[in-house]
Amino acid sequence: MDFRLELDIKKSTTLINYRDKIMLCGSCFTENIGSKLDYHKFKTLQNPNGILFNPISIAKSVTSYIENKQYNEDELFYFNDIWQSWEHHSRFSSVNKNESLQMINDSQKAAHQFLKEANWLMLTLGSAFVYELTSPLTPLLEERGVRGEVVANCHKVPTDKFNKRLLGVEEVMSVLDNLMHRLFLFNPKLKIIFTISPVRHLRDGFVENNRSKSTLIQAVHQLVDKFDKLFYFPAYELVIDDLRDYRFYAEDMVHPNYAATNYVWEKFVDAMMDEETISLMDKVNEIQRARNHKPFNPTSDQHKKFLQSYLHKTTELQQKYPQLDLQEEIAFFNSVI
Repeated sequence: MDFRLELDIKKSTTLINYRDKIMLCGSCFTENIGSKLDYHKFKTLQNPNGILFNPISIAKSVTSYIENKQYNEDELFYFNDIWQSWEHHSRFSSVNKNESLQMINDSQKAAHQFLKEANWLMLTLGSAFVYELTSPLTPLLEERGVRGEVVANCHKVPTDKFNKRLLGVEEVMSVLDNLMHRLFLFNPKLKIIFTISPVRHLRDGFVENNRSKSTLIQAVHQLVDKFDKLFYFPAYELVIDDLRDYRFYAEDMVHPNYAATNYVWEKFVDAMMDEETISLMDKVNEIQRARNHKPFNPTSDQHKKFLQSYLHKTTELQQKYPQLDLQEEIAFFNSVI
């Protein structure tokens, strides 16, 4: 007797290939998929603001790439001996204000240029809960008397500085609908994949997490039904309804584990990649495994022959498929022979 129902995902009518540029924005699950795309040598840009969870912050960040916004020091705040931005992940924080600004603005410039040329944008929504500032620490917000500004990251600032609330379906739809229009005006060839993160935000509560996810799912599906160039990939459903077992979660019982993310990745490849791309991915995977191989005796003639054979294979593949960028791998094999 089969105790599991497998989710059957139809092949997308529009498929990803190695000529495409792919930007990914959103929750930490975005980076699970993004890292696998990077491993297989796709042209990607991941989370230019760092990890983001709520749709308002995600939409605000993508809008800032469209506008090529450059931040100034008044938009940073100083807390716990570090300079930080309400719109960015802590990876952009620094003890040096200018260093933080430099990292943020360099990322903005790169994101603007990449998005202008991108073929795909993957948006992974994590939570419909937002945190609104009730006591701004940012000089610019203080000057404007801003209250109720949604933050992308609380940066461990005490909870009494925020108002936490759950967005409604119409509110999420309005924010994302406006973003879609801005995106298609900025880059008419862009196609967008929506996913809902399978990471469970249980600190919000079990019932609250389900309310949050259902809000995102409802809003996204209404948008996908409205625009031709929008696609939905069921990452959330694959983990929650297909795998449906705590064995597929990490020790925290919140984040999907390696087996689960691999399963979602395999389904993503089957649904969103064309046959030529899948075949190329197998060849790239073989090269990456050879590069990461740890020999018992690195100086042996046998290992040198192994490296030379993969240098030849990699160079040949690069010449045959110029849309691949294997220069790093070619340089590696050259350096160790």
